[in-house]
Amino acid sequence: MTTTLRPTEPLQRDADGARSRHYRVCVNSRPVGELRLATHADFGPGVALISALRIEEADRSRGRGTVAALAAEEVARGWGCHRIEVSIPASADRGLGLATALGYVERNRNMEKELPAQPTALPPGSTGRRMTGPEFTEWEAHTRAGYVRSLVERGVPEAEARTKAEADHEALLGGGLGTPDAALSVLEADGEVVGTLWVALGGERAYVYDVEVAAGQRGRGHGRSLMLLAEAEARAAGLTRIGLNVFAGNTPALRLYESLGYRATLFHLHKPLL
Repeated sequence: MTTTLRPTEPLQRDADGARSRHYRVCVNSRPVGELRLATHADFGPGVALISALRIEEADRSRGRGTVAALAAEEVARGWGCHRIEVSIPASADRGLGLATALGYVERNRNMEKELPAQPTALPPGSTGRRMTGPEFTEWEAHTRAGYVRSLVERGVPEAEARTKAEADHEALLGGGLGTPDAALSVLEADGEVVGTLWVALGGERAYVYDVEVAAGQRGRGHGRSLMLLAEAEARAAGLTRIGLNVFAGNTPALRLYESLGYRATLFHLHKPLL
């Protein structure tokens, strides 16, 4: 039996080069699932994204998903893409196993936590306060450069990384210190600045976009204090859940988040198309 992708619609194309198409996964002429392939909204037409891949229960564990994913890679190559990406829920063990077997590598993961009714107090001598204007200017330039560097280290071409960093910061922090629902804070320990925090407080949950302990202050528990500050900010805003992103390879941060009760919800993986 032969597994193939059969388009269910014409190729969708935008003026900026974006493409997308929906396919049925078929064994001979029998539909057994579906797949949607598109170019990446953030990284542009040079990067493909498998946004949906589903195989019917009765046809799973027979290699249908593997063949469909490989066929999607060939389509992406034909579109001129140099990389393909996929996001897989942490609960989808089969999907994660398939992606790993096909050579996809984790770039980052989303994590989430249900907040306790009463936030844990900061350690004695540690306090949080809002950033000042001069502190924000310095922090924003530093944080944006670090974001670009993190993407480049994980295989994203520098031009793509810079474009994404600029777009993300404009979308999420375009109003600077006055951006609605953006809490930009500084952590002090015994009167000395030891870290910075950016947490968004809009929507159904809080989201930690950036947390950093100052150089020379690491290894002293300030990272944990910053996360406790984020959780207190979320609770004060009436929210009961908080999420964050962590890049693959950042083992100290991952261990900290897990120790605080955060659990993975979504894995983002990528693969170069040679």
